Amino acid sequence: MARIAGVDLPKSKKVLYGLQYIFGIGRTISGEILQKANVNPEKKVSELTEEEVAQIRSVITSDYKVEGALRSEVQQNIKRLMDIGAYRGLRHRRGLPVRGQRTRTNSRTRKGKRKTVAGKKKAPSKK
Repeated sequence: MARIAGVDLPKSKKVLYGLQYIFGIGRTISGEILQKANVNPEKKVSELTEEEVAQIRSVITSDYKVEGALRSEVQQNIKRLMDIGAYRGLRHRRGLPVRGQRTRTNSRTRKGKRKTVAGKKKAPSKK
């Protein structure tokens, strides 16, 4: 079992896709890491030798910010936006969509479960 950056990589997947289980590593960066470490991306994670795992680990620690360090940096950026009173920071603080999405309908992921407002009925139509 290959354990890199505190994450157990799935044994049955190819290394190119297995590395993507680490927070902050996508397809492109995964390919770059394997190229720098001289590891065949078609190899399965279970077929990796200890030297190859060590090589991948050293490339990641020297060149990329992943997992805990990256998560804390993202949280610090959000906190900074909230502290300076930026519009994006206010949206984060209120738990609303940050990137300009509509909120009259949709945006349930950010807003949470619907809360019914009492006494809010449709206005009677005038004829």
